[in-house]
Amino acid sequence: MALVTAKAFISAMSAIGAGIAMVAMIGVGIGIGYNSGKTVEATARQPEAGGSLLKTMLVGVALTETAGIFALIISIILLFANPFL
Repeated sequence: MALVTAKAFISAMSAIGAGIAMVAMIGVGIGIGYNSGKTVEATARQPEAGGSLLKTMLVGVALTETAGIFALIISIILLFANPFL
């Protein structure tokens, strides 16, 4: 450990943490795809309910996307505005 400075160690762990935070984007992609697919299925079964289903889908997509935006913000903070350095 004597060869690694504290600042370099914190920077490396912050980069790893930012990468782990971005793994949340996989879940966001899966969630949005699942939400959209189920909306298409429901619209195919009842075409007259398409407008209502679209509104509900858009709210669900927006709520799902906030998790991805939160993970992106955490990653940016860890990489560029690191509070630990």
